Amino acid sequence: MNLVILGTAPFTPPQLAALRSLLPDHDISVDDALPHIGSVRIADVTPTAALQAQLETLGAQHRWDYALVQEGRRLTDFRLVAMDMDSTLITIECVDEIADYCGLKAEVSAITEAAMRGEIKDFNESLTRRVALLKGLDAGALERVYQDRLRFSPGAESMLLGVQAQGLKTLLVSGGFTYFTERLKPRLKLDATRANTLEIVDGKLTGRVLGEIVNAEVKARAVREMCEQIGAATDQAIVIGDGSNDLQMMAAAGLSIAFRAKPVVRARASVAFNHVGLDALLRLFDA
Repeated sequence: MNLVILGTAPFTPPQLAALRSLLPDHDISVDDALPHIGSVRIADVTPTAALQAQLETLGAQHRWDYALVQEGRRLTDFRLVAMDMDSTLITIECVDEIADYCGLKAEVSAITEAAMRGEIKDFNESLTRRVALLKGLDAGALERVYQDRLRFSPGAESMLLGVQAQGLKTLLVSGGFTYFTERLKPRLKLDATRANTLEIVDGKLTGRVLGEIVNAEVKARAVREMCEQIGAATDQAIVIGDGSNDLQMMAAAGLSIAFRAKPVVRARASVAFNHVGLDALLRLFDA
Protein backbone atom coordinates (compact mmCIF):
# COMPACT_ATOMS: atom_id res chain seq x y z
CA MET A 1 0.00 0.00 0.00
CA ASN A 2 1.02 3.61 -0.51
CA LEU A 3 0.90 5.72 2.62
CA VAL A 4 -0.08 9.27 1.73
CA ILE A 5 0.26 11.94 4.39
CA LEU A 6 -1.42 15.28 3.75
CA GLY A 7 -0.78 18.53 5.57
CA THR A 8 -2.15 22.06 5.40
CA ALA A 9 1.27 23.44 4.37
CA PRO A 10 4.52 22.09 2.92
CA PHE A 11 6.36 19.73 5.26
CA THR A 12 9.25 21.16 7.27
CA PRO A 13 12.58 19.33 7.71
CA PRO A 14 11.76 18.36 11.35
CA GLN A 15 8.41 16.97 10.25
CA LEU A 16 10.04 14.91 7.50
CA ALA A 17 12.58 13.66 10.03
CA ALA A 18 9.74 12.50 12.27
CA LEU A 19 8.25 10.55 9.36
CA ARG A 20 11.60 9.01 8.47
CA SER A 21 12.03 7.82 12.05
CA LEU A 22 8.60 6.24 11.85
CA LEU A 23 9.45 4.29 8.66
CA PRO A 24 13.27 4.28 8.48
CA ASP A 25 13.53 1.64 5.76
CA HIS A 26 11.26 3.45 3.28
CA ASP A 27 11.90 6.19 0.75
CA ILE A 28 9.81 9.31 1.14
CA SER A 29 8.54 11.23 -1.90
CA VAL A 30 7.61 14.85 -1.16
CA ASP A 31 5.20 16.90 -3.29
CA ASP A 32 5.06 20.57 -2.34
CA ALA A 33 3.63 21.85 -5.61
CA LEU A 34 0.74 23.56 -3.83
CA PRO A 35 1.44 26.04 -1.01
CA HIS A 36 -1.66 25.04 0.98
CA ILE A 37 -1.19 21.24 0.76
CA GLY A 38 1.87 19.32 1.85
CA SER A 39 1.92 15.80 0.44
CA VAL A 40 4.22 12.91 1.29
CA ARG A 41 4.01 9.49 -0.35
CA ILE A 42 5.68 6.37 1.04
CA ALA A 43 5.46 3.18 -1.03
CA ASP A 44 5.22 -0.45 0.06
CA VAL A 45 3.85 0.23 3.54
CA THR A 46 2.26 -2.61 5.50
CA PRO A 47 -0.53 -1.12 7.61
CA THR A 48 -0.57 -2.21 11.24
CA ALA A 49 -2.59 -1.06 14.21
CA ALA A 50 0.58 0.27 15.85
CA LEU A 51 1.55 2.30 12.77
CA GLN A 52 -1.92 3.75 12.42
CA ALA A 53 -1.96 4.72 16.09
CA GLN A 54 1.35 6.54 15.61
CA LEU A 55 0.01 8.27 12.51
CA GLU A 56 -3.07 9.39 14.44
CA THR A 57 -0.84 10.88 17.16
CA LEU A 58 1.37 12.69 14.66
CA GLY A 59 -1.69 13.84 12.73
CA ALA A 60 -3.26 15.44 15.79
CA GLN A 61 0.07 17.07 16.66
CA HIS A 62 0.86 18.47 13.21
CA ARG A 63 -2.65 18.79 11.69
CA TRP A 64 -1.97 16.02 9.17
CA ASP A 65 -4.34 13.54 7.59
CA TYR A 66 -3.26 10.22 6.12
CA ALA A 67 -4.57 7.61 3.74
CA LEU A 68 -3.57 4.10 2.74
CA VAL A 69 -4.08 3.79 -1.00
CA GLN A 70 -3.63 0.79 -3.24
CA GLU A 71 -0.36 1.12 -5.14
CA GLY A 72 -0.78 2.11 -8.77
CA ARG A 73 -4.30 3.40 -8.29
CA ARG A 74 -5.08 6.56 -10.24
CA LEU A 75 -7.84 9.12 -10.08
CA THR A 76 -8.87 8.13 -13.59
CA ASP A 77 -9.65 4.62 -12.34
CA PHE A 78 -12.80 6.25 -10.95
CA ARG A 79 -15.75 7.55 -12.93
CA LEU A 80 -17.83 9.48 -10.42
CA VAL A 81 -17.44 11.80 -7.44
CA ALA A 82 -20.62 12.02 -5.37
CA MET A 83 -20.82 14.36 -2.41
CA ASP A 84 -23.12 15.56 0.30
CA MET A 85 -23.83 19.30 0.36
CA ASP A 86 -24.37 20.68 3.86
CA SER A 87 -21.19 20.70 5.99
CA THR A 88 -19.38 18.87 3.18
CA LEU A 89 -19.35 20.79 -0.10
CA ILE A 90 -20.45 23.91 1.80
CA THR A 91 -19.68 25.02 5.33
CA ILE A 92 -23.23 25.50 6.61
CA GLU A 93 -26.34 23.47 7.34
CA CYS A 94 -28.87 25.32 5.21
CA VAL A 95 -31.89 24.36 7.32
CA ASP A 96 -30.22 25.77 10.42
CA GLU A 97 -29.46 29.07 8.68
CA ILE A 98 -33.01 29.31 7.31
CA ALA A 99 -34.31 28.74 10.84
CA ASP A 100 -32.21 31.66 12.06
CA TYR A 101 -34.55 33.98 10.16
CA CYS A 102 -37.46 32.89 12.34
CA GLY A 103 -35.50 32.83 15.59
CA LEU A 104 -35.32 29.04 15.84
CA LYS A 105 -31.72 28.28 14.85
CA ALA A 106 -30.72 26.77 18.21
CA GLU A 107 -33.73 24.45 18.28
CA VAL A 108 -33.31 23.31 14.67
CA SER A 109 -29.52 22.97 15.00
CA ALA A 110 -29.93 20.65 17.98
CA ILE A 111 -32.08 18.29 15.88
CA THR A 112 -29.61 18.54 12.97
CA GLU A 113 -26.62 17.66 15.16
CA ALA A 114 -28.39 14.70 16.76
CA ALA A 115 -29.39 13.38 13.33
CA MET A 116 -25.88 13.74 11.88
CA ARG A 117 -24.32 11.99 14.89
CA GLY A 118 -26.75 9.12 14.33
CA GLU A 119 -28.63 9.67 17.58
CA ILE A 120 -31.90 10.22 15.72
CA LYS A 121 -32.20 7.11 13.59
CA ASP A 122 -35.15 8.23 11.45
CA PHE A 123 -33.84 10.97 9.12
CA ASN A 124 -37.32 11.47 7.64
CA GLU A 125 -38.68 12.28 11.08
CA SER A 126 -35.81 14.63 11.91
CA LEU A 127 -36.17 16.54 8.64
CA THR A 128 -39.95 16.72 8.94
CA ARG A 129 -39.64 18.11 12.47
CA ARG A 130 -37.12 20.75 11.41
CA VAL A 131 -39.01 21.87 8.31
CA ALA A 132 -42.28 22.10 10.25
CA LEU A 133 -40.68 24.76 12.43
CA LEU A 134 -40.17 26.92 9.33
CA LYS A 135 -43.90 27.22 8.60
CA GLY A 136 -44.92 30.76 7.68
CA LEU A 137 -41.40 32.02 7.01
CA ASP A 138 -41.05 34.31 4.00
CA ALA A 139 -39.40 32.34 1.19
CA GLY A 140 -37.04 35.26 0.61
CA ALA A 141 -35.01 33.89 3.53
CA LEU A 142 -33.75 31.16 1.19
CA GLU A 143 -32.17 33.71 -1.13
CA ARG A 144 -30.61 35.54 1.81
CA VAL A 145 -29.05 32.30 3.03
CA TYR A 146 -27.70 31.56 -0.44
CA GLN A 147 -26.27 35.03 -0.98
CA ASP A 148 -25.09 35.91 2.53
CA ARG A 149 -24.22 32.68 4.31
CA LEU A 150 -23.47 29.89 1.85
CA ARG A 151 -19.72 29.42 1.54
CA PHE A 152 -17.75 26.58 -0.03
CA SER A 153 -15.65 24.30 2.13
CA PRO A 154 -11.88 24.72 1.75
CA GLY A 155 -10.69 23.25 -1.53
CA ALA A 156 -14.19 22.45 -2.82
CA GLU A 157 -14.02 24.39 -6.07
CA SER A 158 -10.48 23.32 -6.97
CA MET A 159 -11.35 19.69 -6.17
CA LEU A 160 -14.28 19.80 -8.56
CA LEU A 161 -12.24 21.47 -11.29
CA GLY A 162 -9.56 18.80 -10.85
CA VAL A 163 -11.83 15.78 -11.06
CA GLN A 164 -13.83 17.27 -13.93
CA ALA A 165 -10.60 17.90 -15.85
CA GLN A 166 -9.86 14.16 -15.52
CA GLY A 167 -13.25 13.29 -16.99
CA LEU A 168 -15.05 12.20 -13.82
CA LYS A 169 -18.76 12.93 -13.48
CA THR A 170 -20.05 14.78 -10.42
CA LEU A 171 -23.17 14.23 -8.34
CA LEU A 172 -24.40 16.42 -5.48
CA VAL A 173 -26.84 14.40 -3.38
CA SER A 174 -28.23 16.11 -0.32
CA GLY A 175 -30.69 15.78 2.51
CA GLY A 176 -30.94 19.55 2.14
CA PHE A 177 -32.95 21.48 -0.39
CA THR A 178 -33.27 21.86 -4.15
CA TYR A 179 -33.36 25.65 -3.78
CA PHE A 180 -29.60 25.46 -3.16
CA THR A 181 -28.59 22.42 -5.23
CA GLU A 182 -30.27 23.83 -8.35
CA ARG A 183 -28.24 27.03 -8.02
CA LEU A 184 -25.00 25.20 -7.37
CA LYS A 185 -25.43 22.84 -10.33
CA PRO A 186 -24.68 25.40 -13.10
CA ARG A 187 -22.32 27.41 -10.91
CA LEU A 188 -20.07 24.38 -10.34
CA LYS A 189 -20.88 22.58 -13.62
CA LEU A 190 -22.19 19.54 -11.74
CA ASP A 191 -23.60 16.69 -13.81
CA ALA A 192 -26.52 15.86 -11.51
CA THR A 193 -28.10 16.84 -8.20
CA ARG A 194 -30.68 15.31 -5.87
CA ALA A 195 -32.27 17.00 -2.83
CA ASN A 196 -35.54 17.76 -1.05
CA THR A 197 -38.12 20.26 -2.28
CA LEU A 198 -39.57 22.75 0.18
CA GLU A 199 -43.24 23.56 -0.41
CA ILE A 200 -43.82 27.28 -0.94
CA VAL A 201 -47.32 28.78 -1.20
CA ASP A 202 -47.98 32.50 -1.67
CA GLY A 203 -44.33 33.26 -1.04
CA LYS A 204 -44.15 31.52 2.32
CA LEU A 205 -42.85 28.15 3.49
CA THR A 206 -45.66 25.78 4.43
CA GLY A 207 -43.50 23.67 6.74
CA ARG A 208 -43.73 20.65 4.43
CA VAL A 209 -41.42 18.79 2.05
CA LEU A 210 -42.79 17.72 -1.33
CA GLY A 211 -42.25 14.21 -2.64
CA GLU A 212 -39.84 11.55 -1.49
CA ILE A 213 -37.46 12.63 1.26
CA VAL A 214 -33.79 12.21 0.35
CA ASN A 215 -32.63 10.07 3.27
CA ALA A 216 -29.72 7.64 3.59
CA GLU A 217 -31.38 4.99 1.42
CA VAL A 218 -32.30 7.47 -1.31
CA LYS A 219 -28.77 8.90 -1.30
CA ALA A 220 -27.30 5.44 -1.83
CA ARG A 221 -29.83 4.73 -4.56
CA ALA A 222 -28.94 8.01 -6.29
CA VAL A 223 -25.28 6.99 -6.39
CA ARG A 224 -26.14 3.54 -7.79
CA GLU A 225 -28.44 5.06 -10.41
CA MET A 226 -25.83 7.59 -11.48
CA CYS A 227 -23.23 4.83 -11.82
CA GLU A 228 -25.64 2.82 -13.94
CA GLN A 229 -26.42 5.87 -16.07
CA ILE A 230 -22.74 6.48 -16.90
CA GLY A 231 -21.91 2.79 -17.28
CA ALA A 232 -19.71 2.57 -14.19
CA ALA A 233 -19.48 0.07 -11.36
CA THR A 234 -20.20 1.43 -7.89
CA ASP A 235 -16.60 0.72 -6.88
CA GLN A 236 -15.62 3.35 -9.46
CA ALA A 237 -17.36 5.99 -7.33
CA ILE A 238 -15.74 8.26 -4.76
CA VAL A 239 -18.25 9.42 -2.15
CA ILE A 240 -17.67 12.29 0.28
CA GLY A 241 -19.82 12.96 3.34
CA ASP A 242 -19.89 14.04 6.95
CA GLY A 243 -23.01 12.70 8.66
CA SER A 244 -24.62 9.38 9.48
CA ASN A 245 -27.11 9.75 6.62
CA ASP A 246 -24.13 9.56 4.24
CA LEU A 247 -22.95 6.16 5.46
CA GLN A 248 -24.99 4.03 3.08
CA MET A 249 -23.80 5.81 -0.06
CA MET A 250 -20.25 5.84 1.29
CA ALA A 251 -20.43 2.08 1.88
CA ALA A 252 -21.38 1.53 -1.75
CA ALA A 253 -18.33 3.40 -3.06
CA GLY A 254 -14.88 2.27 -4.07
CA LEU A 255 -13.46 5.07 -1.93
CA SER A 256 -15.23 6.97 0.83
CA ILE A 257 -13.98 10.22 2.34
CA ALA A 258 -15.20 11.55 5.68
CA PHE A 259 -14.82 15.33 5.53
CA ARG A 260 -14.72 17.15 8.91
CA ALA A 261 -17.09 14.37 9.85
CA LYS A 262 -18.86 12.99 12.89
CA PRO A 263 -16.95 10.19 14.71
CA VAL A 264 -19.32 7.46 13.49
CA VAL A 265 -18.54 8.48 9.90
CA ARG A 266 -14.78 8.81 10.35
CA ALA A 267 -14.68 5.31 11.83
CA ARG A 268 -16.25 3.74 8.74
CA ALA A 269 -14.72 5.78 5.91
CA SER A 270 -11.75 4.78 3.76
CA VAL A 271 -10.11 8.15 4.44
CA ALA A 272 -10.82 10.98 6.89
CA PHE A 273 -9.98 14.58 6.02
CA ASN A 274 -10.01 16.28 9.41
CA HIS A 275 -7.56 19.06 8.60
CA VAL A 276 -6.93 19.36 4.86
CA GLY A 277 -9.35 20.73 2.28
CA LEU A 278 -11.39 18.77 -0.23
CA ASP A 279 -8.77 19.30 -2.94
CA ALA A 280 -6.46 16.98 -1.04
CA LEU A 281 -8.41 14.28 -2.88
CA LEU A 282 -6.30 15.17 -5.94
CA ARG A 283 -3.12 14.24 -4.05
CA LEU A 284 -4.19 10.75 -2.99
CA PHE A 285 -3.32 8.87 -6.15
CA ASP A 286 -0.33 8.09 -8.33
CA ALA A 287 0.24 10.52 -11.19
